Amino acid sequence: MAIRLRSTLLSAAFMVMSAGLARAEIAAVAVETKTAPRYEIEAMTGVLWSVGGGATPLSYTVLPQIFSLKIPPVGERPLWGGTLMMRSHFSLLIEPIVRGPEHSFLGVAAAGELEWRNASERGAAFFAAGGGVGWLDSKGYEVPGGQGQDFNLNWLMHAGARYRLKEAWVVSLGLYFQHVSNRGMDKVNPGLNALGPMVGLAKRF
Repeated sequence: MAIRLRSTLLSAAFMVMSAGLARAEIAAVAVETKTAPRYEIEAMTGVLWSVGGGATPLSYTVLPQIFSLKIPPVGERPLWGGTLMMRSHFSLLIEPIVRGPEHSFLGVAAAGELEWRNASERGAAFFAAGGGVGWLDSKGYEVPGGQGQDFNLNWLMHAGARYRLKEAWVVSLGLYFQHVSNRGMDKVNPGLNALGPMVGLAKRF
């Protein structure tokens, strides 16, 4: 009788512990699902105007259309009641030049990004910097101040704020700086510094 009672109590204790562990596992999965890092695709549009800094004396207006793939964060830590994350993104740059001797710039770029999200994860501030390569229809030998060759390097900085509308959709507003030059690969190398506002829409998946 005593052996049977002990066996029954042990079985009951095991069932209680199993149920507790199952609930804890479900809760952990729920938390992990809520906060799990995601990929994002983002489309941005805006307008950039040429600025000084030793670049071309010509006035430029560029209309960048940028499509990016963002990978999940590679690191994160608590900061100021929110979370600071570090991630990378890879972009396709399609940029009509509506004012300037050239007509368009087509390129690719990669950038590292710091993003701070508030406690609700709806609002965020970000800063990104990186660079890549691209091609444009250069006019340097025809128009003084124009870019010297088709193949160029680009460097960028982008800072602003984001707001999550729904679970999967995020809007952004920021200030975008871009430098394009051939880095002395051609004797004509005025370079182009451009700055302006950008708006974006991203989807997490």
